Amino acid sequence: MSPGWIFIAILTLSAAGYWVGLRRSRSVAGGAGRAMKLHSRPAYYGALAALACGIPALLLFSLWQMSEEAFITRLVVSGLPESVRALPESRLDLAVNDIKNLASGNIVSGDVDADMRAAADHYLHLQSISRAALAVCSLALGIGAILLIRRIITPRLRARNAVERVMNGLLLACSSVAVFTTVGIVLSVLFEAIRFFRAVSWTRFLFGLEWSPQMAIRSDQVGSSGAFGAVPVFAGTLMIAAIAMAVAIPVGLLAAIYLSEYAAPRIRATIKPCMEILAGIPTVVYGFFAALTVAPAIRGAGEALGLDVSSESALAAGLVMGIMIIPFVSSLSDDVIHAVPRSLRDGACALGSTRSETIRKVVLPAALPGIVGSILLAVSRAIGETMIVVMAAGLAANLTANPLKAVTTVTVQMVTLLVGDQEFDSPKTLAAFALGLVLFVATLCLNVAALGVVRKYREQYE
Repeated sequence: MSPGWIFIAILTLSAAGYWVGLRRSRSVAGGAGRAMKLHSRPAYYGALAALACGIPALLLFSLWQMSEEAFITRLVVSGLPESVRALPESRLDLAVNDIKNLASGNIVSGDVDADMRAAADHYLHLQSISRAALAVCSLALGIGAILLIRRIITPRLRARNAVERVMNGLLLACSSVAVFTTVGIVLSVLFEAIRFFRAVSWTRFLFGLEWSPQMAIRSDQVGSSGAFGAVPVFAGTLMIAAIAMAVAIPVGLLAAIYLSEYAAPRIRATIKPCMEILAGIPTVVYGFFAALTVAPAIRGAGEALGLDVSSESALAAGLVMGIMIIPFVSSLSDDVIHAVPRSLRDGACALGSTRSETIRKVVLPAALPGIVGSILLAVSRAIGETMIVVMAAGLAANLTANPLKAVTTVTVQMVTLLVGDQEFDSPKTLAAFALGLVLFVATLCLNVAALGVVRKYREQYE
């Protein structure tokens, strides 16, 4: 039985447990019409049986799936000939990977001999045994839990309290996922960045003006020791993000004000979905649009004015990125402005304010926390964009304030440094983690500043 079918069987068994618990609660009460004798409603008894069946079985299923591959691989390796097990670790990993590919029907890296064929058959045999054991154990655990709950169901059983405690625990576990994920990301980036700063001085990284992380093979080559001054990368990121926000914030905010305060309901119902379509367009499409349409148009206009414009420029990438970000500002700001209480508008109008004065002096300050949040989301989206920059702004780390020149960003350099097979012992690869750490700190500072603005102005309207 495949893992998918086992999962479906567990869910089906949980549904059956709900039905068993429901019927049992009604039975001990003396009938469906005498449920008042029970401490909780019959549905809580059914939910308790379903949770008692599903949670342990799904937990066993998850742990089994996570450990199954490593356990089977260890057994397969122990059954290989001594000559194969004595291979270096890298070659042994390649041989094991070939065995797995052969077992799954994929292409292997070399010739298939009798030992490899026998190992693949052994792998499939162990996998089938493991899945059969998983099905038996998980289903047996679920059935046992249902029978246990059915036995202890009495009119005095506080089923509602038990279900609520379990649900609170599940909600807490789901909330903790985000926290632990964030902590894991930060620690993984931090540890690798520390390894980078052991090889390259942090002052050289943060204040250096040359970025060329490619490590040359010969000592007589230019940049043989690598140039890890990240100022050009940070400057390019800030320039493109500033251009994008200069487009997205005014257009998105004014569009939100029009849709929320001036547009008729029919016009709002038409324009807002059309504007939100921009958020669903893949970024690679925006990249093609920037590279094939916007960049040539900017270059042609610059040449007509006698300006030197690169074929790839920060202006082209920033303009297209700003168009892409408009829905983030407009849609969220529109929802926030629309949620401002009508009483604030009516009070301002009663004091003689015009509509524009009401919007400017009452509605926008009241909606400022939400507007700041939408702008913050848009800035984060601009800083993290990669595809548009690669296709429209290039990969050159130029330290320039001219938006008509080619620049690069932090995310583009991170992707460039980690493409292909890399050794995580060289400063070239570890530089990507240092860039990621700086980007994380910058985003954190931006969030703190935005929270300060939100807290300052929210107090006036609470």
